[in-house]
Amino acid sequence: MTKTMVTGANGRLGGRLAELLRAQGQAVAASDVDTLDITDFAAVRDYVRAEKPDLVLHPAAWTDVDGCALDPDKALRINALGAQNVAVAAYDVGAPIVYISSNEVFSGVSGSPYREYDTPGPVNPYGMSKLAGERAVAAVNPRHYIVRTAWLFAHGGRNFLHAIINAASAGKPLRVVSDEVANPTYNDDLADALLALTATGRFGTYHLTNAGACSRYAFARYTLDRAGLGHVPIEAITRHQWSRPSTPPQYCALKNLAGESLGIRLRPWQEAVDAFLAREGLLAG
Repeated sequence: MTKTMVTGANGRLGGRLAELLRAQGQAVAASDVDTLDITDFAAVRDYVRAEKPDLVLHPAAWTDVDGCALDPDKALRINALGAQNVAVAAYDVGAPIVYISSNEVFSGVSGSPYREYDTPGPVNPYGMSKLAGERAVAAVNPRHYIVRTAWLFAHGGRNFLHAIINAASAGKPLRVVSDEVANPTYNDDLADALLALTATGRFGTYHLTNAGACSRYAFARYTLDRAGLGHVPIEAITRHQWSRPSTPPQYCALKNLAGESLGIRLRPWQEAVDAFLAREGLLAG
């Protein structure tokens, strides 16, 4: 029986991946911070040697972008050195690794969607830590998939869609940035695409997001309209009017060129939002 190791299994992406793998009849070695500290190389090596996975899926990361800005060294320890530990241990047992990265490895100044082999240039500590993780994984384990994604939304946790809908339903004033652009991506669609990618055996760098790009304002507006809250106004603001510790890249949409060449395509983000809302019981008739 094939065995897959999934880090960050208590998270939304890791949990969904573990769920899908078990449904396929695969054995899953699921770990999270309470069972495995990825910054402890000896612990990671011992865990992987004991489990002997055929594949390692590594979505575990510190994704608090503002937190990373306040503690860049912690970001590097988890997102870069932790990824290196997992990649080395995977290589030691002959397992490929999938490293989940971010659109924030790019600067956001190009004005057009980034392809897989465009030159990165992160503008904040989170993006820098994810780029460092990419480089560490690629350097120590040649059998790697580096997968960048963006603006992930998932069931069962805090996300942008829930925040917008809850605020609108409570009658709170809404102010949303209109000049920050990326690809809203449905967690379940990404999980499906990741498993499809690993089945190809085509190692490399990939951009997997739902098709299309929009501003956070357009994302919020579409969500409220589809949830029957089209009457709720949203004030469009610039990113400079939203004070936060981290500086996000301005235009950081990704283009799925490599995945599409293998037949891996994710549906448009609008359809993904509809599917999310329908499952949550929030899609208006």
